[in-house]
Amino acid sequence: MNGDAYSEIRYLVDDPVALVTLDRPSRMNAFTAVTMKEIRHALERSMADRRVVGTVITGAGSAFCVGLDAASLAEAAERPPDTDAVPAEPALFSYIRDLPKPVIAAVNGMCAGGGFVLALMCDLRFAAEDAVFTTVFSQRGLVAEHATSWLLPRLVGTGRALDLLWSSRRVSGSEAVEMGLAERLAEPGHVVQAATAYVKELAASTSPQSLTITKELVHAHWSASFETAAHDGHAATMRSLGEPDFAEGVASFLERRAPKFGRIGEPS
Repeated sequence: MNGDAYSEIRYLVDDPVALVTLDRPSRMNAFTAVTMKEIRHALERSMADRRVVGTVITGAGSAFCVGLDAASLAEAAERPPDTDAVPAEPALFSYIRDLPKPVIAAVNGMCAGGGFVLALMCDLRFAAEDAVFTTVFSQRGLVAEHATSWLLPRLVGTGRALDLLWSSRRVSGSEAVEMGLAERLAEPGHVVQAATAYVKELAASTSPQSLTITKELVHAHWSASFETAAHDGHAATMRSLGEPDFAEGVASFLERRAPKFGRIGEPS
C-alpha cells in the first residue's frame, strides 16, 4: 500500500506526533475492510518513523467512529457464520497493544461498537466533553466481543462494565473520565490538540525507550503475579542502567536542562 494514497483515512506527521484521522465523515467514520487495513498500515508506518514519539487516532467531522459500516453489518447478518473459522487476530485492533510507541484515542464525538473497541485498544483515551461512548453490542444481538469482557472490567470495574455492555447506554466524555473509561477530558473541538500536546510533553521530557518498555511491562503484568512483575521490572531496570538514555537522563537532571533522548525507528 502506498502510504500517501489512503482512501479512507488521513495520515500526518508533525514531529513528534503522528495523527491518524478516520476520514468518512458522511458515514460517521464507520469502517470497512479498507479502513482497517489503512489504519494498521498507518500505525505501523508511525512506529517505524524516528520522528514519531506517539500517535493520535481521531475521527473527521462530528464522530470518532461508529464501528462497522452498515452495509458490512447487513452482509454479516445474511451470511451464515463459519463457526470453524480461525480469526486472523484474537480481537479487532488488538495489535495496538503490541505496538512499541504510545497510541492515544482522541474521541471527538460518537464512539460506538467497533469504534468503542478501537478506543479501548489504544493506550490512553482523551475524551471531548461532548463525546459519546456506547458499546452497542447487546442492541445488535451481539455479546461482549473483541475481548471487551476482559478489557472493560479492568478499566471501570465489573459492575460498570456489565452495565455498559448490557444496557449499551450512552456515556458522556465527562462520565467516561469519572468512571475510568477515559483518562483525560478536553473541551469540545480541542481533544486532538490536548492529545497531541500530551505527546509533545512526553517527547520533551521522557525517554521513548522507557515509554516502550513500560508499556510492555504493564501489558505483560496485567495477569502476572506480584513476584513476576517485581522480577521483570528489576531486570528491565538493570538493563536500562547501561543504556545511553539513562546517562542522558542523569546528566540533564544534574545540569538542569531538558534531556535529549534518542528516538525509536528510522529517519524519514
